[in-house]
Amino acid sequence: MRYTLSFFIFFILTSTVIGQQNSVMNLSSSFSLNSKRKSASDFFSNEFTMKRKTPIIKYLEDQPEVNFTTNDTRFNNQKNWTNNRKEFRASFGVTQFLGDLGGKDQVGTDYSLKDLDIKSLNYMAMIGYRHRISKLFATTSSLTFAILKGDDALTTEKYRRARNLKFRAPIIELSQRIDFMLYRKEKLGRRYNIRGVKGFKNRNEQVYAFAGVGLVYFAPQGQMVDDNRWYDLRSKSTEGQGLIGGIKKYSPITICLPVGLGFRVGISREWRIGLEASYTKTFSDYIDDVHGVYYDNSLLAAQKGPIAAALADRSDKTNPDQLNWFAKDQQRGDKQKDAYFFVNVVVTRNITYRNYTKTHRKFKLSKGKYKF
Repeated sequence: MRYTLSFFIFFILTSTVIGQQNSVMNLSSSFSLNSKRKSASDFFSNEFTMKRKTPIIKYLEDQPEVNFTTNDTRFNNQKNWTNNRKEFRASFGVTQFLGDLGGKDQVGTDYSLKDLDIKSLNYMAMIGYRHRISKLFATTSSLTFAILKGDDALTTEKYRRARNLKFRAPIIELSQRIDFMLYRKEKLGRRYNIRGVKGFKNRNEQVYAFAGVGLVYFAPQGQMVDDNRWYDLRSKSTEGQGLIGGIKKYSPITICLPVGLGFRVGISREWRIGLEASYTKTFSDYIDDVHGVYYDNSLLAAQKGPIAAALADRSDKTNPDQLNWFAKDQQRGDKQKDAYFFVNVVVTRNITYRNYTKTHRKFKLSKGKYKF
């Protein structure tokens, strides 16, 4: 009994000592881990606040958001087209008229680029809005202002030069088109320049074709020989429109069909620049106020005045070989519909992103060097 009691007391004392030793070891291990965690935190803080001189909030804000369902990042996924969904566009360039007046040194073809006349190039400007509806398609609304012109005196083709008609026509075009992406490469990179931090660079490259429909308002104007003033031609009824024995007046508004190609590149996260070339076919042959045959010039002078008669026929009346060329019922123009084309530089502003100014003010972040 005495030995049994002694063994029991020895067992209790031994268990107590072992338990205390385990507690000391656990406390030591915990203290060691906490010390290591604290030193790593201090190092991380010093590394990014002292060396990089960049707030840690900004650094963490710029890191890719990992999509755990696809093992991909927000910088290089198939949904990047949604980051270019809404865009404002502005454009400027040159335009060329393809109609009865002016053109190459040959019989004119209103629908063909073969009738290109570099001397008759003029200017255009456009504003618009583009909305991306899918990865491959976008719709673009555009308002365009341009001035078309043509001059028979610039060609050496015999009949055209003798006709000697000249015009200019301010036009306003409102169109809606569909853009189809032939090639696209779109990625969003990191927003800020942070030394030592690597990330995707911004890419926004597109090659696209487009086609659409629109309305064009045009106001043809003409000059008399040796007169610098411009006169409205539609009101002068140069081919007898609305006059006795003449044809009906034409509308100053017509439908148009623009088609073309374009490409663009991204110069920042918000801005893109590119080039477009478009051909626009109209459903009117009166953009240059020339369509059919000559009206009786004496009747035109009696009903509309001498200025109208002079604008309708600018041929050389002193040349006897040409007297019958431009008499009543002789051909003044053809019946092919007029056309024109644009070559223009397009600047695009992406408005899909929200404004980050409030975020910087809220967190009191320094501007730093931004990488858009």
